[in-house]
Amino acid sequence: MSAPLAGLLVLDLTRLLPGPAATMHLADLGADVIKVEDTGEGDYMRDFPPTVRNAAGRAVHPAYEATNRGKRSIAIDLKSPQGREVLLRLARRADALIEGFRPGVLDRLGLGWETLHAENPKLVVCSLSGYGQTGPLAQRAGHDINYIAMTGVLDQNRAHGEPAIPNLQMGDLLGGTLSALGMVLAALLSAQRSGQGRYLDIAMTDGLLAHHFFPVSELDAGGTPRAEQSLLTGGVACYRVYRTADDRHLAVGALEHKFWKAFCGAAALPELVERHWAYGEAPGSDAARATIARVARRVGEKGLAEWLAVFDGVDCCVTPVLTPAEALEHPHHRARGLVVRKGDVTEIAPLAQLGGHGWMPAPAPAQGEQTRAVLAELGYATGDIDALVATSVVKAR
Repeated sequence: MSAPLAGLLVLDLTRLLPGPAATMHLADLGADVIKVEDTGEGDYMRDFPPTVRNAAGRAVHPAYEATNRGKRSIAIDLKSPQGREVLLRLARRADALIEGFRPGVLDRLGLGWETLHAENPKLVVCSLSGYGQTGPLAQRAGHDINYIAMTGVLDQNRAHGEPAIPNLQMGDLLGGTLSALGMVLAALLSAQRSGQGRYLDIAMTDGLLAHHFFPVSELDAGGTPRAEQSLLTGGVACYRVYRTADDRHLAVGALEHKFWKAFCGAAALPELVERHWAYGEAPGSDAARATIARVARRVGEKGLAEWLAVFDGVDCCVTPVLTPAEALEHPHHRARGLVVRKGDVTEIAPLAQLGGHGWMPAPAPAQGEQTRAVLAELGYATGDIDALVATSVVKAR
């Protein structure tokens, strides 16, 4: 069975994390993703330390390898007229183009939406940025920490009262990667049906705000969202992380009363069965803090392995807090074939378990590794390709 997106051509004019991760998913689904890099340093995440050897024997940063697997690379000087023409030739054949420049850069290069749409009316063009193409912050630089800060997400992610920076880039990956992926797929379906492409303005801050449901709901209800004191941030005993006797941690997610009842039974805490938010124990209240303290004392009496043995087979939403290394080795993830080693690089299999579609992507490309091959596909003669390389319009390995 062919891959779901087999036959689609996607041009990836992004670098670093959010855009490359979005096009990684498209490549995993079978699209031919051509990574369009500049002729200078290209995607500089490739050379971030530390570097390891990929399956092709090249030294790369592991995250670059993972997010650029299965793609091809062409390096073009888009500031030159000849380079602009190369990009336009690619755009005439492409189904989607995803770019991550500051707002207005493609227009200044003569490669904006109006030009691209005129060249290929079915082309889907996605601009992925931190704050969007419009608004007072549109030209402002930013990184994940700024996006989660500006949307209230960082305020709601706290440890011991202070904002805590998560090591999952929620702005980049939830606000950016997954928002772009979903909208590009929707626009491709629309283009297939109507023959008309669309321009997509995807902002990472938009994507975060669109999914920040519970704090906004609390505001609508007249409350004030308070991290570590609300239902889903540790303000109740049934949904909280507890330290074990051996300084490991147990994640308790017994949010529904039936799970809490099962938890209390297994943990030998029968007196707490009705000490639950469903019975009126308000998150963050003195009563809730007292229940939390009682559970904390009980969990602190045993080590993590002992507790896992206690809860084995008890359906009450209790799991260990695993380290990243432990997560990669967990039998469940291994059984689903999620963890794949290629050279010295650990990669995680595609989002969906696609029956009948084998997943064996090529290693991430070196800068300009497929420049000559892509130009040949566009109809350039060997002599013309040599001339473009000699004049630095393109860069080839």
